[in-house]
Amino acid sequence: MAKEEKAAEKTAAAEQPTADKQAEKQAAKEQSPTADLEKQVADLKQQLKDQEDKYLRAEAEIQNMTKRFNKEREGLLKYDGQDLAKGILPVLDNLKRALAIEVEDENGKQLKKGIQMVHDHLEQALTAHGVTEVAALGKPFDPQTSQAVQTVPVEDGQEADTVVQVLQAGYLLKDRVLRPAMVVVAQ
Repeated sequence: MAKEEKAAEKTAAAEQPTADKQAEKQAAKEQSPTADLEKQVADLKQQLKDQEDKYLRAEAEIQNMTKRFNKEREGLLKYDGQDLAKGILPVLDNLKRALAIEVEDENGKQLKKGIQMVHDHLEQALTAHGVTEVAALGKPFDPQTSQAVQTVPVEDGQEADTVVQVLQAGYLLKDRVLRPAMVVVAQ
């Protein structure tokens, strides 16, 4: 009988937790719809927050791209024609060399006058588009706009690091160096 009593106690003890578990499950089911809804609301709020963050980041990226595009476009417009100006500079140099030649006869003087007119018109056109000659002669040497190809000893009346001769004129397009001036500098 002792065995039967122990078995009955075990069965009663085993049934009691099962009843408690069933009551807990029933209570959880009753609370479950509210808890599920709260969890869903929290999940939806998090998703909304994530989507807002993505939207704000995308909007900022679009604004940055627009600013970058506008800056690049302004740079292209500002220095438009740079390649053309670089191509024309040797022509201007040759016209200056032709004007440096001394002529005696009337035909030579007429030819030189025509070359002078072409030179002047070309300079006016370049100046109108922002191309200017670097003024280097007699000024302190500026490595930003000039290239020293030779140095000579300082003579009376000269200061050190001063440009004493321009071998080839340099040109600027607005604030950008198209071609540095080739100069002789007193040292």
